[in-house]
Amino acid sequence: MATIRINKDNFYHNLNQLALKAGSKERLAVVLKDNAYGHGLTLMAQLASEYGIREAVVISTEEAQQIKPWFAHILILNGEPFRDEVFSFAVTDLRQLHHVDPKAKIELKVDTGMHRNGIRMEELDTALTLIRERDLTLYGVMTHYRSADVLSSEWYWQKHNFETVKHIVRSAGFDAVRFHSHNSAALLRSRHFDEDIARVGIAIYGYNELPASFDPIPLHPVLALYARRTSTRRVQAGERIGYGGDFTAPHTMTVSTYDLGYGDGWPRGDAHDPYITPDGLPILGRVSMDFVSLEGDQETVCIMDDARTAASYFETISYEMTTALSPEIEREIV
Repeated sequence: MATIRINKDNFYHNLNQLALKAGSKERLAVVLKDNAYGHGLTLMAQLASEYGIREAVVISTEEAQQIKPWFAHILILNGEPFRDEVFSFAVTDLRQLHHVDPKAKIELKVDTGMHRNGIRMEELDTALTLIRERDLTLYGVMTHYRSADVLSSEWYWQKHNFETVKHIVRSAGFDAVRFHSHNSAALLRSRHFDEDIARVGIAIYGYNELPASFDPIPLHPVLALYARRTSTRRVQAGERIGYGGDFTAPHTMTVSTYDLGYGDGWPRGDAHDPYITPDGLPILGRVSMDFVSLEGDQETVCIMDDARTAASYFETISYEMTTALSPEIEREIV
């Protein structure tokens, strides 16, 4: 089966860069949702813990339970709140506050402009009153930026809105509450980080999605995808390869089949405009459910070592390239 190699040195380099921006590694909360963006949930949790990270962010209680041994605190973005010493839960809708367990640690997500989920700013006073009346445990207040990776004024507009949120919360008497709004892009572009934690996702895996006009922060891809040879044959000039025979051999050539396909999360792409591997090998013909064909007879080939480069070919984003990879693919640390 195909293999994913996780480069520990690159991961720690990225965490070093982000810790410098945040002021310390204690202010980093690593986002490990969706199988750690395809890198492997428990594997990345262990590596982050070894580095000294104490905070993590996941999407579900199921993910949180898997990584609980490695962190002092875990924020769950989409789960039913319950009392737990390690977990806190994002509350994104006013209605949730009517039935939340008072002993559960909640973090109020406020919609400062993304308009995806979160308590609307005009509902904030009502939310805080309800929290006080029900004696709920307000652990944090948070928001999410919609355009932190874009060169525009929108980030400053939302940041200003969140400063207003902080003022309202503090004025209501909630003093022992943490505040956080920075994702990877916001932290990388920030010159004076002054919040309690930064929720860093794509950057820890090696991708700086900011335009070139921002100060360059060198990050290194953590994930590389390899496939193993399953068979080799000599193909004569004029013979066609794979479904539909979309590739015709221009000359006699050695062609091997490798154990990776769209069943493993690798995109099917366009056989007439083939994806080219980091070693310069074009995929020959259509990608199958479990196999691709390449020229040569190497035992192992690197299919992707930079998700951003691959994403450019597939007209998508680095996030999708890595998160789409099957959790069944073996992952190993190098």
